[in-house]
Amino acid sequence: MAGSSLFALLDDLAALLDDVAAMTKVATKKTSAVLGDDLALNAEQVSGVSTDREWPVVWAVAKRSLLNKAMLVPAALAISAFAHALVHPLLMLGGAYLCFEGFEKLLTKQGKAPAPVLTEAQRISGAVRTDFILSAEIIVIALGTVNEAPLLQQAFTLVALSVLMTVGVYGLVAGIVKLDDVGLALSKRRGVSASLGRALLVAAPKLMKGLSIAGTVAMFLVGGGIISHGIAPVNAWLTPIREPLASLLEGLVGVASGALLVGGMALWRSRASLPSR
Repeated sequence: MAGSSLFALLDDLAALLDDVAAMTKVATKKTSAVLGDDLALNAEQVSGVSTDREWPVVWAVAKRSLLNKAMLVPAALAISAFAHALVHPLLMLGGAYLCFEGFEKLLTKQGKAPAPVLTEAQRISGAVRTDFILSAEIIVIALGTVNEAPLLQQAFTLVALSVLMTVGVYGLVAGIVKLDDVGLALSKRRGVSASLGRALLVAAPKLMKGLSIAGTVAMFLVGGGIISHGIAPVNAWLTPIREPLASLLEGLVGVASGALLVGGMALWRSRASLPSR
């Protein structure tokens, strides 16, 4: 009797794990675009750090990213179950923040605003804030793919996806930021290794610059996408439009939203700095 109960329990556990694996695969496909943006943004955030501090910074952000998800997964499950109406405004707020930060970066790169000299702690803090918003969107999108499943399966799926995307994204970021070191080590050898090393030394700065541009673009695409889908008339207008034009238009919505937010913030700051009469 005890043996049969144990086998039944193991069978149920195996079935649960199979369901979780299948749902995790579907959720990963649904969130793959945001994961790509997450990679570009985080690689851009840690660029500019001194060589000996690159991996410690990536590790610090990765640990905080896991903490973000440890808070977001139960919060998403609770909000979905008991306060579903909050999901939409919270996503809109996160999208607005990404557009705001993206436009500030755009102004800095165009020389319209002074580029701030960030400390290591500020870089980590900025990367963690960005990770929080992207992680929230990924978890909400994933939750939408499994919301018909039992709560336990939902929880296991979100946890599995959170671990996979953290290891995947920050593992790639750690590799990308060390490309120049690998290139330098290979360039000191002979033959093909030296040629490959020199190629990596040439390619690494261009890759980081490309990721920096991609990271800024991703802010507008993700933020503009959230805002576009959250405003019913805009969503209705964009729905019939095919990719990639729809993504381009969402990016333009993100740029416009960022410009309005940055302009509004600058106006508020200027008015706040005026002496009271």
